[in-house]
Parts: sequence; C-alpha cells; structure tokens
Amino acid sequence: MTANSLKPVKSTGVHVPKLCFGTTALGNMPDTYSYEVDEKRAVETIIAILTSSTPFIDSSRIYGAGRSEQRIGLAIRELGGLPDGAIISSKLDRDLDSGVFDAAQARRSLEESLEAMGVDHIDILHLHDPEHAESLEPVTRTGGAIDELSKMRDEGLCKAIGLAAGKVDVMLPLLKNHNFDCIITHNRHTLVNANGRELIDYAVENNIAVFNAAPYCGGALAKGTASVKSYVYQQASEQMLSPLQAVEAVCARHNIPLGAAALQYSMNDPGISSTICGVSKPERVAQTLEWASYPISDEAWKDLFALPRTSDDPEATREYTPG
Repeated sequence: MTANSLKPVKSTGVHVPKLCFGTTALGNMPDTYSYEVDEKRAVETIIAILTSSTPFIDSSRIYGAGRSEQRIGLAIRELGGLPDGAIISSKLDRDLDSGVFDAAQARRSLEESLEAMGVDHIDILHLHDPEHAESLEPVTRTGGAIDELSKMRDEGLCKAIGLAAGKVDVMLPLLKNHNFDCIITHNRHTLVNANGRELIDYAVENNIAVFNAAPYCGGALAKGTASVKSYVYQQASEQMLSPLQAVEAVCARHNIPLGAAALQYSMNDPGISSTICGVSKPERVAQTLEWASYPISDEAWKDLFALPRTSDDPEATREYTPG
C-alpha cells in the first residue's frame, strides 16, 4: 500500500492517506524541539504538504500558542483556498491558563481554530490531551466537552471526531465509554516502544481508525542519536538512547535510512490507518515521501523485529510544556 492509498474513517465519509504531516514544530515550539521555525519557512512547508500527493495535515489549537493553525490559514490563503482532496485534522484544547476543559471551552477552541485557518469546518476534530485538564469530570460528564464534540459533528462543523492523548490508561476508558471515530496515539508504537499496543488492538477490533503519531520518537529515529540527544522531547541518558542506537546499527548494516525504517514500521502495520510525522521545512516533505517507499529487505525487517521493545510509558519522566 502506497502513502497516498486511502482508508476510510468509519462511515464518516472521510478517507485518509497512509501518511499525514504534523505541524507541531511549524508553530514554533522551541521548548519542545530545541529549534525555532519562522513564519515564512512554516508557510512554505505547509504549502508543500497541501500540494503534495498526500495533502493530509494535523494541527491543534494550542500548538505554538495558536501559531500552527494561524500559519495553516496563511498558507491556505496564499494558495487561494484549500486544494481539492486536502484533509485537515485538528484538536479541541483546554484553557491553558485555568486547565478548564468543559463544553464552553471546547466550543471556544473550535471557533478559534476555524477563524485562524479561515475554514468553515474541520474534517477530523479530536479531543486533545484530557489528562492535562484540571479535571476529567467536565470532559466526560453529560453535556461536557465530549458531548460538545459530538454536537459539532452533528452540526457539520466536523466530519469525524477523535481522541488524541498520551496516557493509555486515560485513553482506553474514554474510548470504551464514548463514540469516537478515530484516535491519535503518539510515541507509543515505534521501533523501540509498544506501550500503545493494547489501545491500538482495542480500536481496530471496534472499527476505530488509528492515527499513529511520532514514529521518530521526537526526531532521534529520523536524524540519528549523534545529532539528537533527546528521546520523546526530553534530554536522554545513554541508557535511554541505547535502544535507538541498536536500531541505527541494524539500519547501517543493511544500508537503509533510519527514518525510512521508523516510518515504514508504522505505515506497514495493517492496524494503522495513517502515520503522522512532523516536518519543519519544505524539503522534509519530499524526503518523507521517499522514505515511505524506500525498499527495505525482508532480512532487514527480520533484524529490526528481533530487537526488544519496551511496553513502558515513554513519557513517564517527561516534564510536559505546551511550547
């Protein structure tokens, strides 16, 4: 299956390619990525995505304090409108100052997203990071944020609704108790980590589309541990980097790009509807598409699959900051 092969998201009418481009870094988030992305480069990158063979883009209201969606809006206007076939995925977010995530905040988040991007609806709209809200009760109660998200789908403001979060022990109960069309899990289904396996299996068994984000573990499995000394957005010890270096050794032995192996590990999983990977400059879009189809031998995959994977939470020691 190629990167632009389409898979349905339940019966929503939305069909997604196997590859999606994340825009976290394009909102300029140096606290997370340790580098900055200015507006010009971000808009050029978004245009490269929206005019590529896989024009599927993922954002959030809070990425870069709103800059990610604002820059998507600039790109759409520069293109003269959203290109035919392009798909936008974004997320409802809590109030960053108070942590409140109730129905009113969900509605406010959507309205801000629509205004920033200059669109009248969002194809796929997720409830984002409820584990970081001041309380789950306003999210899950009758008339809460999840009910408001469902209402947005009924109103035609989105076509599909999803849950995008980190902790599996938070996501699974929400998934079982509410009617989501899709989920985003991140950093938990990679060449070195299988923490999201139970969540993914449950979703697949219940016809819930799975979008797997961050196959590069924050960049180290794209650029290599010699240049990226972090793992999942946190400074990494040699012990933390060791499993990634084992992957690097296999890729070097078989002469294959590290990023291609990390990306295809996710894309080749039949349970994954789309893989979301971040890019921070236009040339990375073309490189990602090359990695998606780079030939990798069965022998190389055998060696990669033989490597151990932990099921521990990869973000257990991460100090989360939204910037």
